[in-house]
This record gives sequence, structure tokens and C-alpha cells, in this order.
Amino acid sequence: MKNNEKLSLLIWIRRSKPGKDGACPIIARLTINGTEDEISVGVKVIPEDWDLENKRTTINSAEGKRVNKALTYFEDDIDKVFKHLQFQYAFVTATMIKNVYLGFPPYYLGAKTKKAKVQRAEQYTSLLGAYDNFIAGFEVEVKAKLKSDGTLRHWRSNRLKVATYIKSRFNKSDIDLAEIKSTFATDFFTFLTTAVEEPLSKVTANGEIKRVKQILKICSEAEIISKNPIASYKCGGESQVVIPLEMEEVLAIFNKKISIKRLEEVQDAYIFQCFTGFAYQDAYGLGPENIIVYGNTGERWLTKHRGKTNIYEMVPILPVVEAIIQKYKDHPYCKANNCLLPINSNYRYNCYLKELADICGIRRELNTHLARHTFADIMLNNGVPLEDVSKMLGHKNIRTTQRYCRVNKARISVNMQVLKNKLFTRSGSFRTGS
Repeated sequence: MKNNEKLSLLIWIRRSKPGKDGACPIIARLTINGTEDEISVGVKVIPEDWDLENKRTTINSAEGKRVNKALTYFEDDIDKVFKHLQFQYAFVTATMIKNVYLGFPPYYLGAKTKKAKVQRAEQYTSLLGAYDNFIAGFEVEVKAKLKSDGTLRHWRSNRLKVATYIKSRFNKSDIDLAEIKSTFATDFFTFLTTAVEEPLSKVTANGEIKRVKQILKICSEAEIISKNPIASYKCGGESQVVIPLEMEEVLAIFNKKISIKRLEEVQDAYIFQCFTGFAYQDAYGLGPENIIVYGNTGERWLTKHRGKTNIYEMVPILPVVEAIIQKYKDHPYCKANNCLLPINSNYRYNCYLKELADICGIRRELNTHLARHTFADIMLNNGVPLEDVSKMLGHKNIRTTQRYCRVNKARISVNMQVLKNKLFTRSGSFRTGS
């Protein structure tokens, strides 16, 4: 790994290839170690709406917001691929970064031709080759809106983890499918939970192995290998228990006076999540079009199809949430991107949450999923029916919501006091008669 390698990413629009509507494709030029290559970001923009300095569209609409979000995701993904390749290879080229981003092996020679991309489905005999083939097919389904972009990102992340493990364990850039033994899953689990810079929990690590099992199952069904070597590995076990924030901790975050602007914005975004239950990708994508007025009272609601499941979720806007929305309605970022909150990229947001926890005296890790559990806890322990909470969270079924249930000490105390008054006198004797 060369620590002094620097990747240059130039975003521009190809004005020479406008579509019928005048929109031109957005292109990224990658430059590193004297090499360069170009890759399409996958979105288009009208040249007059392009901010040359900030490399973003200036149009204030849902489409403009989608384009800018795609650019942010693209930049984050390219950076992750670059860092991964730095770990694996002594010399990284722009084409290697492009190949891996597109789901090909780093040294794949046919990525520039559509024909090669179609033909390669029959050619893979390695694990990462199988991943590349699967991801290429998944990308087609995402473009057809049959699968979610968020799930595609998870698959790309999973591939990077597998590639990192192969390099660490076997000192190779890939491994033949025929070489994979039954111990691959347990060894990969140990690597993910002990050997990486930020070890994963058991539940998360098993989730990564579950994806490997899926890839190998596909290979087995396609008769590329005789059987799935890790088919017997159990990815189940106890679900990870997420203890939501106590109301005192939520109020500690809410009441803390913060002078650093970026942390104040993260503070507001986190409180927003705690009182709406929206996951990060859904809160990030909220715009004025997601607010509806319900009934004759003029009550405002937030509505959105959840990114992970495409289930429609709807949440009444509580006063604390309304105040945050009003606070940022004229924020330059929100106006430029047609969004409700100036939320950072997922990576930066989670980094800033660590700082926020320290400042607010929260002795546990803050993350976006914890905010979602906290919302469910607040609702359930204040008398909101389970069915309503399930709808607000955008869950497919009640069983998923039940995992969020936790009866807190205050509620237990109130209910037990009612029971004590029914069964016992003040002196502690059993009540007799009616």
C-alpha cells in the first residue's frame, strides 16, 4: 500500500451527447499515479442547471435532488473502492478503480465493451468473479426499479469485505470456487469479528456470511461447483438486542447547547429521527413533497416509500419535528437540494454522532438505527398501539415491530402500582371481599 497515493476525481458534463430533452450525461474522470479513466455517474443534467464550482445541479426539484444524491453516493463509493484497492495492491490505476466500482475484477480487460459484460456471465470460476456476475445482474434490476439501490450498495460493500479477507488470508486477489472449503465461513466470521480495524458484531458478521452463502448457492445451482461448501453454516442465532435511548438521554441531546454548526445540524437530524423513526436513507431523501396535510384540522404528516422495503410509511409531524423543519427551510443546502434537512453522507453523519455523544455525555454509541428503535420505544411506552407503530416504521409485518418492543421501568412501575392497590391494603394485607 502506498500512503502517498492521491486520487483526483473531476466531475463534468458531456455536452457533446445531449438527450432529446437536452440533458447531458454526468461523467467522472479518475486520475491516479499518472493513469486516468472515465466513468459515467449514471445521471443526466441540463447544462444550464449545472453548478460548475460545486459540481451539483442547481435545479430545485425532486429530480434535481435525486441527481445530487446520486453524485454524493458515487463519490463515497469511489473513495471506498480506492481505499480497498490501496490495501490490496502496491500500485493502483484509474481503470482498476473503475472496474471494481462496476463490479468487475480489478484487472478485467473487457469492461469498456457492452458485449464483454454480457458474455462474462459464462466465464467466471472464482468467488469474486461470481460476485461480479451477480452484481452486474443486480445493477440491471436496479435500473429497472425491481431492486433497491440501497441493497446494491450492501452487495458492493460485502464484496469488498470478501476481497479484503481473501487478500489477508490467502495473499491473493481472488480465489477459485473449487478451492473454497467448509471452514471458509467460520474463518471469515473470525476475521470480521476480530481482525478488522472496526470489528463487526456477531449478528452483522453472520449477515455478511449469509450473502456469501447466497453467492455460492447460485454457483451450485448453475453447476459451476458440485455443491455449496458452506451450506451447513448457520447464520441464525439470537437477534441483536438494541436497547433504545432512555428519554433522559434523548432530552440530554435535545437540550445541549452546541456552538459548532455541523454538530448542531447533526443534533437536530438525530432528534428528528428519534421522533419520526425514519431510517438514515429515508430521512436523507425527505423533501417538501413528502409532507401532506391530513383531515380538516390541517395536521401535517411525513409520508414516504421506505427505501429498504418500498413499504409506505406515514408519521404525524410532532411539534419538535415541525420546529426542526421550519429551522432549516431556508438553509442554503436544503434550498439547493430540495430537502428538509442538511444531512451529511452516511459516513460523515456516523462520525459526527460519535462527537455528539461525547459532548452530550451519552456513554454509548449513537447510530441511526438506535434512533429508529428509540422512536418505537417512545411510541409504544406512551400508549401508541403496536399496529400503528408498525405502520409508522414501514414494517412489512407486526413480527418485525415486536422486536422493537421494550416495556420501560416507569410503565412497569405504574402498572404494578395499580395491581398493588387492587390486591393489597396500605398496611400490606390482602384485600378481602369485593
